[in-house]
Amino acid sequence: MSDLLFINIVVSAKPLQIPRYFNILERFIMELRILSPVSTAEVEARTKHNGALMDLDEEEAHLVNPGETITTDQQFMRGHGTYTDGEGIVVSSVAGAVERVNKLLSVRPLKTRYTPEIGDIVVGRITEVATKRWKVDVNGRQDAILLLSSVSLPGGVQRRKNESDELQMRQFFAEGDVLVAEVQSFYADGAMGLHTRAFKFCKLRNGSLVCVPPVLVQRCKSQFHTLPCGVDLILGLNGYIWVNKKLQVLAAADEMDAAVAYSSENDDITKAEREDIARVCNCINALAKQYMYINDTVIIYTYEASLSYSVKDLLKLEVIQAITAEASSRIHMPQ
Repeated sequence: MSDLLFINIVVSAKPLQIPRYFNILERFIMELRILSPVSTAEVEARTKHNGALMDLDEEEAHLVNPGETITTDQQFMRGHGTYTDGEGIVVSSVAGAVERVNKLLSVRPLKTRYTPEIGDIVVGRITEVATKRWKVDVNGRQDAILLLSSVSLPGGVQRRKNESDELQMRQFFAEGDVLVAEVQSFYADGAMGLHTRAFKFCKLRNGSLVCVPPVLVQRCKSQFHTLPCGVDLILGLNGYIWVNKKLQVLAAADEMDAAVAYSSENDDITKAEREDIARVCNCINALAKQYMYINDTVIIYTYEASLSYSVKDLLKLEVIQAITAEASSRIHMPQ
């Protein structure tokens, strides 16, 4: 049928147009060869093979592609980012990380803005000082809100904020300051409300900010960690990670001192401390480039693997692949 149709086209065409139709036919045949369909049985075999390899009982998280089978076990329920086929098989609808809560399976997309939950620990940067509130960039769809009534006053005084406190707002937090806070509530427009009423939620200094995809930061029992190398770490669930030198234990009387809690001056940092901070930051960036999950254990393994290289060499691709591969092998090593 196609041959007869082509003959009719060529006969009715002018002599100068015949080579043009041959070129069109040649491209058409090439497209048919490239887009040759795969049998349904082969697709199902690939899908079931991938699903059989995924052990959801392991602590290690899994990255999946759209259309990839997550599990063939029908006892699991589908959540966000998944769907079920006619046989009850849970399949991913987006590219992301598989999350399991009891029997509920969901997939968090790899490239997406931070979706907050109440109780999350986040690291943010002040973008605006407004009336009785600060606006904070937390890598979300919109800026978060930190009310003046949601911060602790110097000295730990518990009272209502007045006009004098509003005039001194920039002494607490100014534009560009980095802070760690907790998600407390949500407003009608979807903006999140933060608070810094505890001493551990404060202005951050003496360190460096590292930005990674939020999906790579794992939830831990605590997002505050002290590494063996003498570096403190705050793993913000919004993808902002703060790395700073280890702080000295403060006396109880100094914990709520304004000069300590809201100071913008960095302490003296030695060259060795700067190198440790830079090395940890480069290790975190290396994990993010390799799309590996980020927690305190993986960072420690990557840091130890990087000790045989200089800090600047950790930016090279071959070094990144080497240290992350060694860290990954230690994670999968039987205890």
